[in-house]
Amino acid sequence: MSHSLGMAIESLVAALLILTIGYCMLLNKRLKRLKADESSLKATIAELITATEIAERAIGGLKHTVRDVNENLGNQLTAATQLSLQLKKQLAEGDNVVRRLARIATAARPSSETAPEPEAPNASSAKAIAAAAQAFSDRRRSNGLAA
Repeated sequence: MSHSLGMAIESLVAALLILTIGYCMLLNKRLKRLKADESSLKATIAELITATEIAERAIGGLKHTVRDVNENLGNQLTAATQLSLQLKKQLAEGDNVVRRLARIATAARPSSETAPEPEAPNASSAKAIAAAAQAFSDRRRSNGLAA
């Protein structure tokens, strides 16, 4: 019996060894898959690092652009404000000039002299022409210009 007991133990060890070899093959496949995933993960990480560097450079460029635009916009706003004030002053001066011109025109117009009334429709045209010529000549003389 000792021989059959030895044989049973050897058979059991052989079976366990076969199970161990099968399990090792399964673990080997899983390790290969894990290695393949690791290399793809490394490639993904490398791409992510590259994209991050590009984004950082782009952000730096945008910050610089924003700074430049802010300076230019500030300068343009200041210039526009100054131009607006200058235009406001010029408009006020123009308004003053127009008021003075209106006062001068009002003062230059004789207050007693009015435009001749149009003749009645049945009056002769020669009378109307003579009256218009007289009014024109009076106006010229009052302004200091001889006709």
